Amino acid sequence: MDILISNERKIVERIKSFRIERGLTLSKLAEMTGFTKGYISRIEKSSKAPPISTIAKIARGLNVEITDFFSSNKTFFQKDKKLSIVRADERMAIGARGSSAGYSYQALAYDKLDKNMEPHIVTMGFNKNERTRHQGEEFFYILEGKMEFDYNGKSYLLEKGDFAYYDSDIPHSGRSIGTKKAKLLVSICPHKTSPI
Repeated sequence: MDILISNERKIVERIKSFRIERGLTLSKLAEMTGFTKGYISRIEKSSKAPPISTIAKIARGLNVEITDFFSSNKTFFQKDKKLSIVRADERMAIGARGSSAGYSYQALAYDKLDKNMEPHIVTMGFNKNERTRHQGEEFFYILEGKMEFDYNGKSYLLEKGDFAYYDSDIPHSGRSIGTKKAKLLVSICPHKTSPI
């Protein structure tokens, strides 16, 4: 059984707590993340966790690990920074009752510190979401179902077995199509590196 983060409010409370601990105003954190002051304020007042890409961007702005938002207990995480093994029944589910973005996700390597990728299993909702954009790259592979993927204003119908790899600074969004929610293996790399 997944470790369920049933109180998403804890995540947004930690975002606010880290911001205040660092002496950052809403305006300053907005400047550091590229979000608006109003959006950061709405996140902090919400009872729902924002999309994982947003959490990752805020973590970078606050100079904390994304895992710091999920548990205040540092001993919970692996001491060996080079390896993360998470058993099938140890996955951390977030937004299982529907997040503000209309989907739920499972953080896979939540116990790995100093990582360059954020791997998740995402279950997409059916509602069309506001397009997002952020620094870095993303990859997703469709495990189940069908989805409509919107990238830079163009829509693509993708099915089980299809995948996409893209620069995430281009506006993008996705939603399930049909009767079954699409389930994706997603990896977000927050930084784009120069080719070798």
